[in-house]
Amino acid sequence: MRPRSDQWSVLVVADPGLPSRRVDRIRERLEAQLERLLGAPVGVHARTELIRIDPDDTLDVSDVKQLSTEYEHVDVILMVTEIPRHRHGRPLVAEVLVSDDVAIVSLPTLGAGATGSRLLRTLVSCVRQMRSDPGAQDHARHRIGWAQWRGSPDNSNRLLQAHRLAGGARTVIGMVLSNDPWRIVPKLSSALAAAAAAGAFGVFYNSIWQMSAALSPFRLAVISLLAICVIVAWLLIGNRLWDRPSHASVTEVILLYNLSTVLTLVLCVLALYASLVVIILLSALIVIDPDFMGQVLGSKARFSNYVDIAVLSASLGTVAGALGSSFDSDVDIRRLTHGQRERQRMNSAE
Repeated sequence: MRPRSDQWSVLVVADPGLPSRRVDRIRERLEAQLERLLGAPVGVHARTELIRIDPDDTLDVSDVKQLSTEYEHVDVILMVTEIPRHRHGRPLVAEVLVSDDVAIVSLPTLGAGATGSRLLRTLVSCVRQMRSDPGAQDHARHRIGWAQWRGSPDNSNRLLQAHRLAGGARTVIGMVLSNDPWRIVPKLSSALAAAAAAGAFGVFYNSIWQMSAALSPFRLAVISLLAICVIVAWLLIGNRLWDRPSHASVTEVILLYNLSTVLTLVLCVLALYASLVVIILLSALIVIDPDFMGQVLGSKARFSNYVDIAVLSASLGTVAGALGSSFDSDVDIRRLTHGQRERQRMNSAE
């Protein structure tokens, strides 16, 4: 690591989306912690760039190093990517290329909780690994309990790897967070409109009222679960979001991609379904007179009857209406999953 007499200059290059937003939030704290670590003033430059992938499925460091030439001088380059990385079957949280003063951090491996603080600690720990004489007290302050630093087989790089099971689960959750499921929900507006139109029939047909009153809460829950599974499978298959490994070496990574895709779709559909239940429930409360419902059901109408109607109508509407629709544009599909975005990186590299 090259010492400077005046000021350290650190360039942080982050992928668009969640990585870039996380870096922007911690930039000032990163400067302060690096100043304490290095014992000198530190300037942190944050830049958003799509980190490309080489044909051999490795991250392209050369392009990022080329970006550093646009600045007066850069001592350290920190890369933050949304691509999950593995090495020897274990999640690779970070990799330090000591000879190049470059570090690569995979944001999904940090999980979903307190990712800002974890990212800050990981970046500081990467810079610490570049130092030739880290002290014991400094080591204790920046030690990461959920991952461990190791040397690469040729001892040229430093690898921060998480535990296989806990790290794998944390990576999947982090990948779901990187997919921004709550930003994807509005992209299903056409599906919501179609499902609401189909589910509205439950408000006006008293046969649905009688059926919902006759069904037990367990059966209603099973029907709701089946409806959610059907629409998730439809979106997954209809939009070709299920990735298949091109060769055996990437099977484990593709499995993580598919798990994160399924969980992302489940969250999106759950939000869609919950919105539909609320819309139909409010409509039923406005349209259906309690006395008239009581005559149809043969007993006094209760609020639970309105909820049962909304749940059953939402389930039927989700299956009947949403199957005829999909995402609102091809762009939304390309941004939904890690596998789709990774292919976009490869295309841009070509």
